[in-house]
Amino acid sequence: MTNYIEYKFKVTETDPFNEIIIAMISELPFESFVENEEGFDAYIPKTDENIDEIKEVIDEIENIDFTYSRKEIEQQNWNATWEENFTPILVNDQCLIRAEFHETVENIPYEIIIQPKMSFGTGHHSTTHLMVEYILDTEFTGKDILDMGCGTSILAILALKRGANYAECIDIDEWAVENSIENGKRNGVSLDAKMGDNSLLGSKHFDVILANINKNILISQIPSYITVLNENGDLFLSGLMEQDYDDIYTFCTDRGLKFVSKKQRNEWIALHFKK
Repeated sequence: MTNYIEYKFKVTETDPFNEIIIAMISELPFESFVENEEGFDAYIPKTDENIDEIKEVIDEIENIDFTYSRKEIEQQNWNATWEENFTPILVNDQCLIRAEFHETVENIPYEIIIQPKMSFGTGHHSTTHLMVEYILDTEFTGKDILDMGCGTSILAILALKRGANYAECIDIDEWAVENSIENGKRNGVSLDAKMGDNSLLGSKHFDVILANINKNILISQIPSYITVLNENGDLFLSGLMEQDYDDIYTFCTDRGLKFVSKKQRNEWIALHFKK
Protein backbone atom coordinates (compact mmCIF):
# COMPACT_ATOMS: atom_id res chain seq x y z
CA MET A 1 0.00 0.00 0.00
CA THR A 2 1.29 3.41 -0.96
CA ASN A 3 2.14 5.94 1.72
CA TYR A 4 2.02 9.65 1.04
CA ILE A 5 4.38 12.51 1.83
CA GLU A 6 2.91 15.74 3.19
CA TYR A 7 4.65 19.02 2.39
CA LYS A 8 3.27 21.65 4.76
CA PHE A 9 3.73 25.21 3.48
CA LYS A 10 3.39 28.18 5.82
CA VAL A 11 2.91 31.31 3.72
CA THR A 12 3.03 34.83 5.22
CA GLU A 13 0.54 36.24 2.70
CA THR A 14 -1.71 33.36 1.67
CA ASP A 15 -3.54 35.53 -0.87
CA PRO A 16 -2.28 35.49 -3.59
CA PHE A 17 0.90 33.57 -2.78
CA ASN A 18 -0.72 30.21 -2.01
CA GLU A 19 -1.89 30.04 -5.61
CA ILE A 20 1.46 31.15 -6.99
CA ILE A 21 3.42 28.51 -5.07
CA ILE A 22 0.90 25.81 -5.99
CA ALA A 23 1.27 26.83 -9.62
CA MET A 24 5.04 26.53 -9.37
CA ILE A 25 4.95 23.00 -7.94
CA SER A 26 1.89 21.70 -9.80
CA GLU A 27 4.04 20.23 -12.59
CA LEU A 28 5.49 17.88 -9.98
CA PRO A 29 3.48 14.71 -9.22
CA PHE A 30 1.58 16.15 -6.25
CA GLU A 31 -1.94 14.70 -6.14
CA SER A 32 -3.71 17.01 -3.71
CA PHE A 33 -3.48 20.54 -2.36
CA VAL A 34 -5.44 21.61 0.72
CA GLU A 35 -5.40 25.30 1.59
CA ASN A 36 -5.70 26.58 5.14
CA GLU A 37 -5.30 29.83 7.10
CA GLU A 38 -1.54 29.43 7.41
CA GLY A 39 -0.85 28.37 3.82
CA PHE A 40 -1.48 24.95 2.30
CA ASP A 41 -0.54 21.27 2.42
CA ALA A 42 0.58 19.33 -0.65
CA TYR A 43 0.50 15.53 -0.89
CA ILE A 44 2.58 13.29 -3.11
CA PRO A 45 2.84 9.47 -3.26
CA LYS A 46 6.07 8.33 -1.66
CA THR A 47 6.80 6.27 -4.75
CA ASP A 48 6.65 9.40 -6.93
CA GLU A 49 8.68 11.67 -4.67
CA ASN A 50 12.02 12.96 -5.91
CA ILE A 51 13.25 15.06 -3.00
CA ASP A 52 16.06 16.72 -4.95
CA GLU A 53 13.73 17.68 -7.80
CA ILE A 54 11.13 19.09 -5.41
CA LYS A 55 13.76 21.07 -3.51
CA GLU A 56 15.14 22.45 -6.77
CA VAL A 57 11.70 23.72 -7.84
CA ILE A 58 10.93 25.19 -4.40
CA ASP A 59 14.33 26.90 -4.25
CA GLU A 60 13.47 28.72 -7.50
CA ILE A 61 10.50 30.47 -5.85
CA GLU A 62 11.60 34.03 -5.17
CA ASN A 63 10.15 37.12 -3.47
CA ILE A 64 7.62 35.12 -1.41
CA ASP A 65 7.94 34.73 2.35
CA PHE A 66 7.23 31.07 3.19
CA THR A 67 8.59 28.01 4.94
CA TYR A 68 7.82 24.33 4.43
CA SER A 69 8.25 21.01 6.19
CA ARG A 70 7.98 17.38 5.08
CA LYS A 71 6.60 14.27 6.77
CA GLU A 72 5.37 10.83 5.77
CA ILE A 73 1.70 9.98 6.25
CA GLU A 74 0.58 6.37 6.33
CA GLN A 75 -2.62 5.56 4.48
CA GLN A 76 -4.60 4.77 7.60
CA ASN A 77 -3.91 8.28 8.91
CA TRP A 78 -5.06 10.09 5.78
CA ASN A 79 -8.71 10.62 6.74
CA ALA A 80 -7.75 12.11 10.11
CA THR A 81 -5.22 14.41 8.45
CA TRP A 82 -7.76 15.50 5.85
CA GLU A 83 -10.49 16.11 8.42
CA GLU A 84 -8.19 18.41 10.38
CA ASN A 85 -7.71 20.65 7.33
CA PHE A 86 -10.86 20.39 5.24
CA THR A 87 -13.47 23.14 5.39
CA PRO A 88 -16.73 23.24 3.42
CA ILE A 89 -16.79 25.11 0.10
CA LEU A 90 -19.76 27.09 -1.20
CA VAL A 91 -19.70 28.00 -4.90
CA ASN A 92 -21.88 30.93 -5.98
CA ASP A 93 -24.41 30.16 -3.23
CA GLN A 94 -25.54 27.22 -5.38
CA CYS A 95 -23.28 24.27 -4.62
CA LEU A 96 -22.03 23.19 -1.21
CA ILE A 97 -19.12 20.73 -1.07
CA ARG A 98 -18.68 19.27 2.37
CA ALA A 99 -17.67 16.18 4.33
CA GLU A 100 -20.09 13.99 6.26
CA PHE A 101 -18.95 15.52 9.55
CA HIS A 102 -19.90 19.06 8.43
CA GLU A 103 -23.36 20.48 8.93
CA THR A 104 -25.54 21.13 5.90
CA VAL A 105 -26.56 24.64 4.80
CA GLU A 106 -30.19 25.61 4.23
CA ASN A 107 -31.55 26.56 0.81
CA ILE A 108 -28.54 25.48 -1.28
CA PRO A 109 -29.71 23.81 -4.53
CA TYR A 110 -26.84 21.30 -4.77
CA GLU A 111 -24.90 19.55 -2.04
CA ILE A 112 -21.99 17.19 -2.63
CA ILE A 113 -20.61 15.11 0.23
CA ILE A 114 -17.10 13.75 -0.22
CA GLN A 115 -14.51 11.77 1.69
CA PRO A 116 -11.37 11.76 -0.46
CA LYS A 117 -8.68 9.10 -0.21
CA MET A 118 -5.67 11.11 -1.31
CA SER A 119 -7.37 11.95 -4.60
CA PHE A 120 -7.16 15.47 -5.98
CA GLY A 121 -10.27 17.58 -6.19
CA THR A 122 -11.73 18.67 -2.88
CA GLY A 123 -13.11 21.84 -4.46
CA HIS A 124 -10.65 24.11 -2.71
CA HIS A 125 -8.39 24.51 -5.71
CA SER A 126 -9.35 27.32 -8.08
CA THR A 127 -9.51 25.01 -11.10
CA THR A 128 -12.14 22.78 -9.48
CA HIS A 129 -14.04 25.85 -8.33
CA LEU A 130 -14.09 27.22 -11.90
CA MET A 131 -15.29 23.92 -13.35
CA VAL A 132 -18.09 23.79 -10.79
CA GLU A 133 -19.11 27.29 -11.91
CA TYR A 134 -19.25 26.11 -15.53
CA ILE A 135 -21.37 23.09 -14.60
CA LEU A 136 -23.80 25.34 -12.72
CA ASP A 137 -24.10 27.47 -15.87
CA THR A 138 -24.67 24.54 -18.25
CA GLU A 139 -27.74 22.46 -19.15
CA PHE A 140 -27.08 18.77 -18.45
CA THR A 141 -30.49 17.16 -18.68
CA GLY A 142 -30.26 13.84 -20.53
CA LYS A 143 -26.62 14.31 -21.52
CA ASP A 144 -23.78 11.78 -21.46
CA ILE A 145 -20.63 13.19 -19.89
CA LEU A 146 -16.97 12.28 -19.55
CA ASP A 147 -14.94 13.41 -16.52
CA MET A 148 -11.23 13.03 -17.36
CA GLY A 149 -8.78 13.13 -14.45
CA CYS A 150 -11.82 12.83 -12.24
CA GLY A 151 -10.13 12.81 -8.81
CA THR A 152 -13.00 12.71 -6.29
CA SER A 153 -15.53 12.99 -9.18
CA ILE A 154 -17.07 16.16 -7.76
CA LEU A 155 -17.65 17.39 -11.32
CA ALA A 156 -19.39 14.23 -12.52
CA ILE A 157 -21.52 14.05 -9.38
CA LEU A 158 -22.70 17.63 -9.82
CA ALA A 159 -23.45 17.04 -13.52
CA LEU A 160 -25.53 13.98 -12.60
CA LYS A 161 -27.38 15.95 -9.94
CA ARG A 162 -28.13 18.52 -12.66
CA GLY A 163 -29.75 15.88 -14.82
CA ALA A 164 -26.97 14.18 -16.78
CA ASN A 165 -27.92 10.74 -18.07
CA TYR A 166 -24.54 9.00 -17.77
CA ALA A 167 -21.10 9.87 -16.40
CA GLU A 168 -17.86 8.08 -17.26
CA CYS A 169 -15.04 9.01 -14.88
CA ILE A 170 -11.41 8.21 -15.70
CA ASP A 171 -8.28 8.71 -13.59
CA ILE A 172 -4.82 7.17 -13.57
CA ASP A 173 -4.94 6.84 -9.75
CA GLU A 174 -6.59 3.73 -8.31
CA TRP A 175 -7.41 5.71 -5.16
CA ALA A 176 -9.34 8.22 -7.26
CA VAL A 177 -11.35 5.47 -8.93
CA GLU A 178 -12.20 3.79 -5.62
CA ASN A 179 -13.04 7.14 -4.08
CA SER A 180 -15.20 8.16 -7.05
CA ILE A 181 -17.31 5.03 -6.71
CA GLU A 182 -17.77 5.63 -2.99
CA ASN A 183 -18.56 9.32 -3.47
CA GLY A 184 -21.12 8.47 -6.15
CA LYS A 185 -22.93 6.13 -3.74
CA ARG A 186 -22.58 8.69 -0.96
CA ASN A 187 -24.39 11.25 -3.14
CA GLY A 188 -27.05 8.94 -4.52
CA VAL A 189 -25.83 8.94 -8.13
CA SER A 190 -24.50 6.20 -10.39
CA LEU A 191 -21.23 6.80 -12.23
CA ASP A 192 -18.88 4.58 -14.24
CA ALA A 193 -15.36 4.97 -12.82
CA LYS A 194 -12.34 3.50 -14.61
CA MET A 195 -8.58 3.53 -13.95
CA GLY A 196 -6.48 4.61 -16.90
CA ASP A 197 -6.13 7.45 -19.38
CA ASN A 198 -7.58 8.52 -22.73
CA SER A 199 -6.55 5.17 -24.22
CA LEU A 200 -9.69 3.80 -22.53
CA LEU A 201 -11.92 5.93 -24.76
CA GLY A 202 -13.65 3.61 -27.16
CA SER A 203 -16.61 4.02 -29.47
CA LYS A 204 -18.88 5.74 -26.95
CA HIS A 205 -19.53 9.43 -27.62
CA PHE A 206 -20.26 12.20 -25.14
CA ASP A 207 -22.28 15.41 -25.11
CA VAL A 208 -20.00 17.07 -22.53
CA ILE A 209 -16.35 16.46 -21.62
CA LEU A 210 -14.89 17.85 -18.41
CA ALA A 211 -11.09 17.73 -18.17
CA ASN A 212 -9.35 19.33 -15.19
CA ILE A 213 -5.77 18.08 -15.53
CA ASN A 214 -2.82 20.22 -16.68
CA LYS A 215 -1.65 21.87 -19.88
CA ASN A 216 0.75 19.20 -21.13
CA ILE A 217 -1.61 16.29 -20.58
CA LEU A 218 -4.52 18.23 -22.07
CA ILE A 219 -2.58 18.99 -25.24
CA SER A 220 -1.68 15.31 -25.60
CA GLN A 221 -5.29 14.19 -25.06
CA ILE A 222 -7.48 16.88 -26.67
CA PRO A 223 -7.41 15.16 -30.12
CA SER A 224 -8.93 12.05 -28.55
CA TYR A 225 -11.54 14.18 -26.77
CA ILE A 226 -12.55 15.70 -30.09
CA THR A 227 -12.99 12.22 -31.57
CA VAL A 228 -15.49 11.12 -28.90
CA LEU A 229 -17.28 14.47 -28.50
CA ASN A 230 -20.65 14.70 -30.25
CA GLU A 231 -21.31 17.47 -32.78
CA ASN A 232 -22.23 20.68 -30.96
CA GLY A 233 -20.85 19.06 -27.80
CA ASP A 234 -19.19 21.03 -25.01
CA LEU A 235 -15.55 20.71 -23.92
CA PHE A 236 -14.56 22.31 -20.61
CA LEU A 237 -10.86 22.48 -19.78
CA SER A 238 -9.02 23.55 -16.65
CA GLY A 239 -5.89 22.82 -14.65
CA LEU A 240 -4.58 25.79 -16.61
CA MET A 241 -2.86 29.03 -15.68
CA GLU A 242 -3.43 32.41 -17.27
CA GLN A 243 -0.24 32.11 -19.33
CA ASP A 244 -1.49 28.83 -20.83
CA TYR A 245 -4.42 30.52 -22.55
CA ASP A 246 -2.83 31.35 -25.91
CA ASP A 247 -1.37 27.87 -26.41
CA ILE A 248 -4.59 26.05 -25.50
CA TYR A 249 -6.76 28.47 -27.50
CA THR A 250 -4.61 28.02 -30.61
CA PHE A 251 -4.33 24.24 -30.20
CA CYS A 252 -8.11 23.81 -29.89
CA THR A 253 -9.22 26.27 -32.58
CA ASP A 254 -6.66 24.86 -35.04
CA ARG A 255 -8.47 21.55 -34.63
CA GLY A 256 -11.87 22.95 -35.42
CA LEU A 257 -13.18 23.69 -31.94
CA LYS A 258 -15.07 26.94 -31.39
CA PHE A 259 -14.02 29.04 -28.42
CA VAL A 260 -16.98 30.02 -26.23
CA SER A 261 -15.69 31.61 -23.01
CA LYS A 262 -13.05 31.83 -20.30
CA LYS A 263 -13.40 31.95 -16.52
CA GLN A 264 -10.61 33.08 -14.23
CA ARG A 265 -9.95 32.79 -10.50
CA ASN A 266 -6.68 34.23 -9.25
CA GLU A 267 -3.96 32.95 -11.63
CA TRP A 268 -6.02 29.97 -12.83
CA ILE A 269 -8.38 29.71 -15.80
CA ALA A 270 -11.02 27.39 -17.24
CA LEU A 271 -12.04 27.38 -20.90
CA HIS A 272 -15.20 26.38 -22.76
CA PHE A 273 -15.07 25.15 -26.37
CA LYS A 274 -17.75 23.68 -28.66
CA LYS A 275 -17.34 21.14 -31.42
